[in-house]
Amino acid sequence: MLVLSRRLNESIVIRDNIVVTVVSILGDKVRLGIVAPKDVPVHRSEIYEAIKRLERPRSDTDAGKSI
Repeated sequence: MLVLSRRLNESIVIRDNIVVTVVSILGDKVRLGIVAPKDVPVHRSEIYEAIKRLERPRSDTDAGKSI
């Protein structure tokens, strides 16, 4: 994992087309602004994991079961 320090209103650039900026810091919360192309999905990690769970194909043994 790469760890970078940034201050308020400072950014990091990923490749040439994604910019992550620190937009506010309040206590232990940091708000980030992300500019990315529309075809690049950006999710909080818990949302990403939920999406992946829903997309997981059912196993062959589940095919005959009714819900």
